[in-house]
Amino acid sequence: MTFNYDIIVVGAGHAGCEAATAAANLGSKVLLITMDMNKIAQMSCNPAVGGIAKGQIVREIDALGGQMGIVSDKTAIQFRMLNRSKGPAMWSPRVQSDRIKFIDTWREIIENTPNLYMWQDMVTELVVDSMTVTGVKTRMGVEFSAKSVILTNGTFLNGLIHIGKVQIGGGRLGEPASFGMTEHLRKLGFKTDRMKTGTPVRIDARSVDFSLLEEQKGDDDFHKFSYLSEVERTLQQRSCWIAYTSEEVHEALQEGLHDSPLYNGQIQSIGPRYCPSIETKIVTFAEKTSHQLFLEPEGETTHEYYLNGFSSSLPLQIQLKALQRVPAFRNVHIFRPGYAIEYDFFDPTQLHPTLETKPVKNLFFAGQINGTTGYEEAAGQGMIAGINAHINCHGGNPFILRRDEAYIGVLIDDLITKGVDEPYRMFTSRAEYRILLRQDNADERLTRKAGELGLASNERIQLLNSKEEKVHEIIDFVRNFSVKAERINPFLEKIGTAPLKHGVKLFDLLTRPHIDLRLMSQEISPLNELLQKIGDRKEEIIESADIKIKYGGYIKRERIMADKISRLEDIRIKDKFNYNKIQSLSTEARQKLTKINPETIAQASRIPGVSPNDISVLLVLLGR
Repeated sequence: MTFNYDIIVVGAGHAGCEAATAAANLGSKVLLITMDMNKIAQMSCNPAVGGIAKGQIVREIDALGGQMGIVSDKTAIQFRMLNRSKGPAMWSPRVQSDRIKFIDTWREIIENTPNLYMWQDMVTELVVDSMTVTGVKTRMGVEFSAKSVILTNGTFLNGLIHIGKVQIGGGRLGEPASFGMTEHLRKLGFKTDRMKTGTPVRIDARSVDFSLLEEQKGDDDFHKFSYLSEVERTLQQRSCWIAYTSEEVHEALQEGLHDSPLYNGQIQSIGPRYCPSIETKIVTFAEKTSHQLFLEPEGETTHEYYLNGFSSSLPLQIQLKALQRVPAFRNVHIFRPGYAIEYDFFDPTQLHPTLETKPVKNLFFAGQINGTTGYEEAAGQGMIAGINAHINCHGGNPFILRRDEAYIGVLIDDLITKGVDEPYRMFTSRAEYRILLRQDNADERLTRKAGELGLASNERIQLLNSKEEKVHEIIDFVRNFSVKAERINPFLEKIGTAPLKHGVKLFDLLTRPHIDLRLMSQEISPLNELLQKIGDRKEEIIESADIKIKYGGYIKRERIMADKISRLEDIRIKDKFNYNKIQSLSTEARQKLTKINPETIAQASRIPGVSPNDISVLLVLLGR
C-alpha cells in the first residue's frame, strides 16, 4: 500500500518544522515524518533562539510568515537585544526559551495547520525513478509517494556520541541515530563527509551557590521577534548567571586531555571554530587564565540549567572535577555530561539556490545536512526549501533571496557557492550589506514578497503598511519642522550637547549622537503630540523612524552599492559555458566553475578561486 502526498519532509527539527508548515500553508498536502513525535523542534543544545546575526534570521523567518519567531516569543523566559552599544546594523535579538513549552507550542502549531500530517517512523531509503525522487520507504516497510521530498535529518545521520572513550550511537543523547540514508544517497552520486559538534553539561540549580555568580537580567521593553501585534511574552522571566573558569579549573581539564576524543584521534571530523569545546579553548588560548561561562535556565520552573561555554567531550569524571573547582559549583550535581557528536553531512555545493539537489530532481536538503550549525540557520533553510518544494509541485517561479535582501540569502548563497570546511554559523560579518539587513526592517524587506507567495496574511500586510505610513509621517514632520537656536539651546545645554549657532530643521538635530525622537518630544510639543497619536506599536515605529533618520546616509550609500552589484545578479550564465574549454580561465577557475555551475556572474565572482580576471573573461565572452 502506498500513501500519496505533494511533499514529504523527513525530520521534525527546526528546518523540518518550518519547511512543513510553510509548504502546507501554501496549500500543499504535506507529510512530516519523525522518529519521535514528542520531540518536535527539540532544542538539542542551548535552550535559546537568536543572537548575533541569528536573531536577524529569526525576524526574517517571521516576516516571511514562518513560525520560529512566534514560538520563541510565546516560550521566552528572557529576552535581550544584543549589541545595543553599537549601531543598529549590529543589534541582534535573543531569547532564552522554555525547552518543553517550545516543543509543545510547535506541536500545537503543526497539529492545527491544514494540509499537514505526521507519521512516526525512520526513513531509510528514497524512491527514485530516472534520478527524480518519487517518495520514501521507512523502517516499518511503509512506502509514501510524493512530488517532492525535503531531507532535514540534522545530526541523526549515522550519529555517534562521544563522552571520553565512551561511544554511543545516537542523534542526541538518549535518541537513536538514523542509518541507511547516507549510504543510499552516496549510491545516487552525492558527496558526503563527517562533522562534529558538541553540547555542554546540564546542571541541577539546587546544587549551585548563586551568591557567587554574577546575575544577568533580561530586557524589559517592547522588543520581540514576531511582527504580529498579538504575540507577546507571557511566561515568568528568569535571569542568567555568569561564572568564570580559573587556572585551577584548567589544570583539572588538562589532566584529562589524553582521554579527550578530540586529541586522542578518536574524532577525525570537522568541528566548529566559533563555538569550541572547553578543552579546545585551554589548548588554543593557553595564555588565558580564565574563560567566561553562562549558566542559563532551561525552563520557566525547572531546576535544569545549561552551562554555556563549557561544551566538552572529556570523560565524565574530568568534567565533574573541573566544574567543582569553580567556587559556585563546589557541590554541583549534574543531570548529564557534555558530549561531542559526529554525524554525516552533504557538500552544499550540490544544491541549487532553491535548495533542490543537483543530482536528484525534486529532492531538497535543509539544515545541518548541509553543513550548518544552529537552529536559526536550519529554520531559514527550511522556509526556503518548503516554499520551493511547493512551487515545484504546483508551478511558479523559484523563490530565491539575494544577499542584499536577507541574511537567509547570504546563508544559502555562501553554502551553494563556497561550500563548507567547518560547521557554518551565521555572523554579521558574512553580509556585505549589514545596514540594509537590520533586525528592525525584516518586514519591510520580505513581507510583501511573502504576500505575493500567499504566506503572509492580510494582517501582516496591513501592519506593515500602517508602520511605514506612520514612520513616513514622522520623518516628513521632522524634515519640515524648524527649530530656533534661542528656543532649544537651554535644553541642549541641559542634556550635555553643543548649542546651536542658528536655527535648523529638527531632522538635522536628530542626526546627532544621543539625541532621539523621544528625547526631543520632551521639549517640542508638536512632536510629542504626533508621537502620542501613533497608538499601537508606538515604540517599534519610533525606533524605526529614529534609525532611518540617523543612518539614512549610510543606508542610501549601501543601497547604491547593492544595486550596482545586483546588475551582475541579473546576468545569467548557468549552462551557457563549457568552462573546461575556456583556456583563458585559470585552471582553478575552470574546475570551480564546472563544479558549481553558477547561476549568475555575481555568484561566479563569489566562488573562492575565481579571480576578477576570470570574471572579465566571462563578461567578454558574453559580450561576443
